Amino acid sequence: MRYKLLIYIILFIALPCFGQTYVFFGSYNWDKEQAGLYVFTLDTVSGNLTKASTLNSILNPSYITLSPNGNTLYSITESKTPGAGSVSSFRFNPKNASLTFINSQPSQGENPVYVSVHPDGKWLAEANYTDAGATLYPINADGSIGKATQHFSYTEGSINPKRQEKAHVHSALFSPDGKSLFLPDLGADKIHTFRFDPTEKQPLQDESFIKTISGSGPRHLAFHPNGKWAYCVEEIAGAVSVYSYNNSTLSPLQRIATHPESLESEDYESSDVHITPDGRFLYASNRGSQNNIAIYSIAKDGILTLLGYEPTQGLHPRTFTINPSGKFLIVANVNSSSATVFKRDAKTGLLEYITTVAGLKNVTTVVAREYR
Repeated sequence: MRYKLLIYIILFIALPCFGQTYVFFGSYNWDKEQAGLYVFTLDTVSGNLTKASTLNSILNPSYITLSPNGNTLYSITESKTPGAGSVSSFRFNPKNASLTFINSQPSQGENPVYVSVHPDGKWLAEANYTDAGATLYPINADGSIGKATQHFSYTEGSINPKRQEKAHVHSALFSPDGKSLFLPDLGADKIHTFRFDPTEKQPLQDESFIKTISGSGPRHLAFHPNGKWAYCVEEIAGAVSVYSYNNSTLSPLQRIATHPESLESEDYESSDVHITPDGRFLYASNRGSQNNIAIYSIAKDGILTLLGYEPTQGLHPRTFTINPSGKFLIVANVNSSSATVFKRDAKTGLLEYITTVAGLKNVTTVVAREYR
């Protein structure tokens, strides 16, 4: 009986290491002496966030992502200083929630704003906003970033003289099947496209582009879990464009506003887009005067229907994420230096405000991952 009790006690103590959901935040951190990266645990019953660790050795980790296995976190160093931009890797230990710096590589362009990892975990792509372009890197077995394999740069602008005086690549995203890379270019009103072939010395092949509506400002792209549809949020015009995806090609299906018809603005500041794990709902964040999340249902043919808006309880929601179970939506509010947690209704898609975490100075980016 004593041995059974001892086993129960050991299991109880070890339990927090299993089935733990972590939430990672990055920020505009101009001072390396202050925290730039944060790790929180998410209570998947209540939705509460508890700080687990911080890291202060990186400048402006304003966009982050995780490797497919969750063992490595990748971040860009967003800087408008020529030659100062970079991409960095950090080893994550889920047992003590610690991040350990591995290495960095130069971004090959000014002001990197986005980073993503190929589904096979062996390649990393980053996008540069000011010195517009994108760079591809190999990922080594230990999670470190190898020297750049390919770099592309762009100059063409579009019709908005304030925002589109030249190209501004705002993201770089691999397709779920790993066969394509897409670069939404806010400045040129284009989505640059590549076929991805890892057997080639230079994997990005057959460069092309999709032209978006003039003045739309394509920013972020999200793929449906079925891999058949892609959704691009357009920052300047305030819209989500829906595309069918096949053989590295996007074909337009629909375009729907992220704002009420009564709202008139020169720049709607729509910023991020995500789809629930079950593929039934899509959410898009709006900054500026709105500071909300637009909520849509997704029909069986991929078409969106607007369901409503939910205030983010914070200012300038630059990015947000949905936890792996789809139960919670978590927002990074830059100007209020806060993160807000909402509970999702799985049937209706609507959001219920749960809690706010304050004191995350200039928080810009968030991603969640479950560890077993």
